[in-house]
Amino acid sequence: MQGRGPAERTDRDETANGVKSARRAIAVLEVFAARTSWLSLAEMHEATGFPRSSLHGLLRTLRDAGWIDTDDTGTRFRLGMRALVCGTAYLDRDPVIPYATETLEKLREETGFTVHYARLAGSEVVYLETRESRSSDHLISRVGRSLPAHATALGKVLLAELSDGELTDLLPATLPARTEHTVTDREVLFSELTVIRDRGYATEWQEGTAGVACAAAAVPYRLPATDALSCSMPLSRTTEAEQHRVGALVHDAAGLLARHLRQAGIR
Repeated sequence: MQGRGPAERTDRDETANGVKSARRAIAVLEVFAARTSWLSLAEMHEATGFPRSSLHGLLRTLRDAGWIDTDDTGTRFRLGMRALVCGTAYLDRDPVIPYATETLEKLREETGFTVHYARLAGSEVVYLETRESRSSDHLISRVGRSLPAHATALGKVLLAELSDGELTDLLPATLPARTEHTVTDREVLFSELTVIRDRGYATEWQEGTAGVACAAAAVPYRLPATDALSCSMPLSRTTEAEQHRVGALVHDAAGLLARHLRQAGIR
C-alpha cells in the first residue's frame, strides 16, 4: 500500500488538528489580551513556548495587519486597534445587547448600584455591558473583561445551570483564588450551586474583588442559560439582608428580560 505524500499528510493533519499557524496566531493574541503591559519577544517566547523564529514572523504579520502595535524601539508589543474593532463588532451584531442595556439602566435606577451583563465562555464569564452607579463607587468592570466563573456571582449562577458531570469536565482541577474569600474547593462550590438553583439567584461576598459584594441571576432565554445580570455593591453600602433583597430584584429583572428576548425571537 503506497504511503501518503508529504503534501497530502500535511493537508490531512491540518484538517484534523486545525491550521498550526492560525492556532499560534490566536495563542499570541490571547497572551496579549491577558497582559496589560508591553511584551518583548523574549517574554512572548516564555509565555507561548513557540520557537523565536516562528514567533518573530507571527508578530511581524500581526503588526502589519494592525492586530498588534510596537513601541518606538520596535522591540516590544501590545494589542492593536484591530482587536478593538473586531471586539466591538461582536457587540454590535449581538441582538441581545440593546435589550440588556435597557434592563441594566432600569436596574441601576432601582438599586442604585453598578450593574453588569455577562456571558459564560468556558470556565470564565465575559462582561458584555455595564452601567456604573451614579454615586461613582468605581466598581465598573470593563466590557470584554473576563473572570473565573467560580469566583463571581455572575459565573456561579450560570454554573448552576449545568449538571455536576458537566461542571467536572468544565472546571479546572484546582480552582484559582482571586481573593482570600474565593471558594476554591470543588465540593464546597457544588454545594453552593445547589442552593443557588433552589433560590434562583447567586451571591458572593468579596470573592471576586476585595471590598465588593455581588448578587446575580441567570437570563433564561436560552436553556441552559448562558447570560446573567448582576449588581456590585461596596461593603460600605450594603448588608447581607440588602444583598439578598437586591438578589431578588435582579432575579425579577432577569426573568422579564428573558421574556422580552423570547418574544422578540432571540435565542
